[in-house]
Amino acid sequence: MYIWLIGLLCLVPSMAAASDGDAAVNMVWLAAAGAMVFLMQAGFALLESGMSRAKNALNVVMKNYMDVCVGTLIFWAVGYGLMFGDSQGWYGTSSFMISQADNQTYGMLLFQTMFAATAATIASGAMAERTRFGAYLVGALGIIGFIYPVFGSWVWNDNGWLAQMGFIDFAGSSVVHSVGAWCALAGILVLGPRLGRFDDQGRPREIRGHNLTLVALGGFILWFGWFGFNGGSTLEASTDIGLINLNTQLAAAAGACGSMLLALVSRRPILLTETVNGSLAGLVGVTAGCATMLPPYALITGLIAGMLCSLSMHMLLRWRLDDVVGAVSAHGVAGAWGTIAAGLFLHGDMFNAHVVTVQVIGVLACFAWTFFSALLMYGLIALTMGLRASALHEQRGLDLSEHAEIGYPEFAGETTAYTAERAGSIEASR
Repeated sequence: MYIWLIGLLCLVPSMAAASDGDAAVNMVWLAAAGAMVFLMQAGFALLESGMSRAKNALNVVMKNYMDVCVGTLIFWAVGYGLMFGDSQGWYGTSSFMISQADNQTYGMLLFQTMFAATAATIASGAMAERTRFGAYLVGALGIIGFIYPVFGSWVWNDNGWLAQMGFIDFAGSSVVHSVGAWCALAGILVLGPRLGRFDDQGRPREIRGHNLTLVALGGFILWFGWFGFNGGSTLEASTDIGLINLNTQLAAAAGACGSMLLALVSRRPILLTETVNGSLAGLVGVTAGCATMLPPYALITGLIAGMLCSLSMHMLLRWRLDDVVGAVSAHGVAGAWGTIAAGLFLHGDMFNAHVVTVQVIGVLACFAWTFFSALLMYGLIALTMGLRASALHEQRGLDLSEHAEIGYPEFAGETTAYTAERAGSIEASR
């Protein structure tokens, strides 16, 4: 499958040269890029599962798997219309449940569905290991069906009020990544930290992920998918893709190096988890300005994003905020910085105070709308159906309590818990 996809991507530039602007060629690129963004769901699943404990590995993967499934349906039914329908500047009022449209609209709907699923998946990792499965999915529906498309309409709908101001967010540093991260921040505030994450004095205790090899593999898959995420946002097979994807590569590499350099200067261990998050922060940071800045500034954007990500992760721990995978830092803080950097380093008009001011307004609007909407949503979920799993279920692991399966049945401790749970269920049914 991957060989076929890579071969297809290699053919796209030559096809474009032979028939520049041809609608069929543009659709091939858009569909291929959409497939690459879909593959990012696998990257998130591996990274988030690897950073969680073995007793919750299956639960984390299930959340990633199902949020793209339910998200696809709700975005088709409601989200796309709110985001791209006829708008007076705040939200769309048409294009719901599309059944008949032109081929460009079909392709756009598919591509944007993958972006919407990404926004929800970001919250999954931060809230891992103590969130009830059903409650999480209700939250994912709220993000994809309402919170994400409303802010997206402000930026990517031609009539959106931020779009009218000239706000720059080419592929979604704020629209996708900061939205997901600020939802994650609201979620972890409502949930509270995992059992045992902090001692009585508020000092953090280390809770290690069960498989850091999966974390690295997930990071590589996300990096690969980002070439479709950013490059595909051209919506056509154009020569601009070369600069966009070069900037993407430079920022990702610089983000990892920035995280590593900060660890060296601080005389802290160079951790794989922080380094991978640094590269993701670089990718998030450059996503807003990848089409409008030159390569040296993409490198600077990524380098600073990686450093900010590491600093932010440690600050959240000081504030007793338990983000399992560092999503708030890698996607929220880096996304906010990258959005501002897109204004600072705008090619041909760098350091323009008006441009930067518009970017700051957009960043603040993103936080205000997303965080408080998500805080209200998760608060209501917690009051009605319950957001957090019980202490007993959290101790045993959500694989067992939420799905009656476990990811690693050969582990003796979990096998014992599983056997006891099954025996109790059988006895109760008699």
